Amino acid sequence: MTKSMIIVAGGSGTRMGAEIPKQFIELKGKPILMHTLQGFQEADNAMELVLVLPSNQLELWKNLCHQHQFNVPHVIASGGKTRFLSVRNGLSKVENSGLVGVHDGVRPFASSVLVKRCFEAAQRFGAAIPVTPVVQSLRKLSNTGNSTVNRSEYVQVQTPQCFQSGILKTAFKNADGIEFSDDAAVVEADGGTITLVEGDLENIKITTRLDLELADLIITRRTV
Repeated sequence: MTKSMIIVAGGSGTRMGAEIPKQFIELKGKPILMHTLQGFQEADNAMELVLVLPSNQLELWKNLCHQHQFNVPHVIASGGKTRFLSVRNGLSKVENSGLVGVHDGVRPFASSVLVKRCFEAAQRFGAAIPVTPVVQSLRKLSNTGNSTVNRSEYVQVQTPQCFQSGILKTAFKNADGIEFSDDAAVVEADGGTITLVEGDLENIKITTRLDLELADLIITRRTV
């Protein structure tokens, strides 16, 4: 079954205190986003990769690819004003039926094992997302104060979120413009059921300087 992966990268780098968008910050000599795309190519070199970037970042990306001699095949789509619109624009580039995933551009450590696990579950059940346990205590805020909750009833959600392409395309077509937190929420709103699979603690999303330091440690350990 054909597989496609939509990689959404629309960060600004504000929380990093960086002068360039966070997906272009270098990690071990090349932009984070290049690590992400290369990881999917290594997981399955037949997978179609669709990269969604804000239109004002396309020229910068082109120049970076030339500078780093980056030759991982991928298709470009322009991002929208929201993540929902960006994913929808990416979906328009996916012409093959089969399986499609959506991934955060600043999660460069999605392992081959994790990618395979998500796609296999999506093929079997229609929609699958990776999750990890909540390890810290949680409290729920309300208008009258706050209260403790049972953390065992919650999980943390990662990407790639994978779907049978027809399910995801139909859900995005039927969506009524509500701002969704992720792609699984779009499918769920359209009546779909989401299957949870085991995530990976190393599959971090790089949003802060501390995340960047952790990413450096992860990639160093993986290359030793």
